[in-house]
Amino acid sequence: MEENKVNPDFIIIGGGSAGCVLANRLTECKTHHVLLIEAGPKDKDPWIHIPIGYGRNFRNPKINWMFKTEPGENWVKNGVPTPRGKVIGGSSSINGMVYMRGNPDDYNHWQQLGNSGWGFDDVLPYFKKSQNQQRGEDNYHGTGGALWVSDPAEIHPIAEAYISAGIEAGYKYNPDFNGERQEGFGPIQWTTKKGRRSSAATAYLSPAKFRKNLTVISQGLVQRIIFDGIKAVGVEYKILGKRFLVYAKKEIILSAGAIQSPQILQLSGIGKAADLRKIDVPVITDLPGVGENLQDHVNAPLLYKTKLSFTANKLYHDPFRKIKEGLKYAFFRRGMLAMGACYAGGYLTVQAESANPDIQALLLLFSTEDLGGVPHKFDGITINVALMRPESRGFVKAKNANISEAPVIQPNYLEAKKDRDTLVAGMQEIRKIMRKPALQEIILSEYSPSSEVESNEQCLDFIRDRARTSYHPVGTCKMGRDKMAVVDERLRVKKISSLRVVDASIMPTITSGNTNAPTIMIAEKAADVILSDYRK
Repeated sequence: MEENKVNPDFIIIGGGSAGCVLANRLTECKTHHVLLIEAGPKDKDPWIHIPIGYGRNFRNPKINWMFKTEPGENWVKNGVPTPRGKVIGGSSSINGMVYMRGNPDDYNHWQQLGNSGWGFDDVLPYFKKSQNQQRGEDNYHGTGGALWVSDPAEIHPIAEAYISAGIEAGYKYNPDFNGERQEGFGPIQWTTKKGRRSSAATAYLSPAKFRKNLTVISQGLVQRIIFDGIKAVGVEYKILGKRFLVYAKKEIILSAGAIQSPQILQLSGIGKAADLRKIDVPVITDLPGVGENLQDHVNAPLLYKTKLSFTANKLYHDPFRKIKEGLKYAFFRRGMLAMGACYAGGYLTVQAESANPDIQALLLLFSTEDLGGVPHKFDGITINVALMRPESRGFVKAKNANISEAPVIQPNYLEAKKDRDTLVAGMQEIRKIMRKPALQEIILSEYSPSSEVESNEQCLDFIRDRARTSYHPVGTCKMGRDKMAVVDERLRVKKISSLRVVDASIMPTITSGNTNAPTIMIAEKAADVILSDYRK
């Protein structure tokens, strides 16, 4: 085993959304040297940067971990694909580029759980700091930040009709889901810059990569964190079969995401002691919350055949359309190749006791049997009806002491009855909206589920067989003060020194929307916290 002579102040494990932000912000202070270790390659694949490429990247094992959940015992009985980025930029390099902050009450709830400094008023400045908002600066948005947030360059007729149908159903028009209110129907903004993806890699890491106090290692698979007693002192990683050791002068920061951060902790000896002993991992400290509290946005995908040929299905199967759209993108950075996952969406409150929207319904301008698969030959669209605040909780658990083997991922989708009731109610409400006059000239027929699926029981059967995830796993190293918390409000791992977790795994409860923007916010705030600790 060879020792790396870099000798950094901070080692960041994971070059995804959080890791790229941290690498940038920590090296702004020239007195700190940072080593970033990413298991995947550099983000050189051109389809990473062409927005519509996310469809290809969902099934590209070169840049995607290709995880899959375990089948549920009772409700979602199929294993569900769970893509995670294995590349510089992490999941921000392969996601659908939807920019969604969540509901202010999400963060106020974190604070109510005992996490001081994480209320909405505390985190909003970090959302604003991260943004370069195309619409300009206001009370909710910032300009001059690293991450570009843009409107689609062109209006899409199906998206306009979907928004109109929501308004016909009695919902308000909402021009900004990240503004004053969340409920309603309106357009989606993307993390794109002039027709290209704005990932954490391009936004944060690229501007910093030539700094002398930043070293980036790609294709380095971290095996474990090294301890001196209960102090994290270094990292063992492997490149092309060769093992290396590297030591940090100040801290190790784990930013490997909600699936792999708990797995790395477990294989380093931090987790539920009984489980670690079963896989022959020496116990550093008994921390039973590691890997628990897994949450995600399970969704019911509603597929429709359309009368209009303005969908990505036609783009995929029509050679003439491919040439036309390719030229349009090459010369103008417009058209379907510049398209993020969703053009329009709706936030709905379907349960009377819900204080905030409990359903997100996003319009996707394509349809497939399985997301990431070949689009249908007919023109089709998908409405992803997603449960925003699930009560069900799952877990991530290492199968053995081999970091190369995917852990057990058991989300326990829809185990809570309220989750089932809410998702079915949301599905039924969206189906009503899709029958509104605004969509009559666009929708040809329901495809999946068919119009024969009518009752709530039939809808639940459909969800049991066809449920998907919105790819937002969080919570497995949760922040808090209870006995299952893994990190404190400064994101320091409990019972351990010189080790933090900074990524979506620290969320005590999932945010009401796509999770990439909140993950970037977490890293922005964490960087300030870390730097303040070393100014003392």
